[in-house]
Amino acid sequence: MRIYYKATYTYKIFKALLAVIGELISTLGTTVMYGVELIKGLKEKPTSLKEIIFQSARFGVSSLPITLSIVGMTTIIVAMQVAGEMVKQGAGNYVGMLVAILTVREESVIMAGFAIISMIGSSMASELATMKVTEQVDAIRVLKVNPVHYLFTPRVIAGTVMMPFVVILASFFGILCGAVASNVVSGLTFKAYFDSVWFGLNMRDIRVCIMKAVTFGFVITLNCCSCGMNAKDGAKGVGIATTKAVVWSFVVMVILDMIFAAACFY
Repeated sequence: MRIYYKATYTYKIFKALLAVIGELISTLGTTVMYGVELIKGLKEKPTSLKEIIFQSARFGVSSLPITLSIVGMTTIIVAMQVAGEMVKQGAGNYVGMLVAILTVREESVIMAGFAIISMIGSSMASELATMKVTEQVDAIRVLKVNPVHYLFTPRVIAGTVMMPFVVILASFFGILCGAVASNVVSGLTFKAYFDSVWFGLNMRDIRVCIMKAVTFGFVITLNCCSCGMNAKDGAKGVGIATTKAVVWSFVVMVILDMIFAAACFY
């Protein structure tokens, strides 16, 4: 009976689901361990300011064009869908508020996170994975330098500091794109749109947005560096580590976003 049960698709799906959950828990545990080690080493000045500035420029400037493009186009799509119908129903004065709240609370942070994970996070993971499989990390240890402090710290600091700036710019750009789309689709005036934004958007939304950005920046960079540091088995291991970094960063970011939504808005 057990042989037949194990041959069913239900059992195989259940086993695959358990394997995925186990891998997620293992990845989170490793990331937390590296995070504790990194925080303990911050007082030792493990890296130079020049390296932090380099990683910050890479994190913020390199990812900004694609982040603005994704957030802008997504906001245009939402505004096109919402503005026309709401103006028809006589609720045009609420279009700007809805678009702004959606953009600031969720869209800018999530889309910026997706863009940064795809561009910068995958790059960080592949770099550290390549260093690990080519024994460069071992060479750093031979020199009596902690690789977590030396490699993780500038990247994590850069991600934590630069992510809020990227998200703020993306939010502002998205609201502007929503104004243009609403005007083109429904004829809603810019004054009516921005009056609605002014009265509907409050400081709490902006504070939560910045808190999310700081948290996501820290978690994304730390998780991607952790996955890269755990790479093994040569070139194949580099690909696996990069894939894990991207996938689990997406998953963790969405879970954290759900926690923020439940804690701050309900």
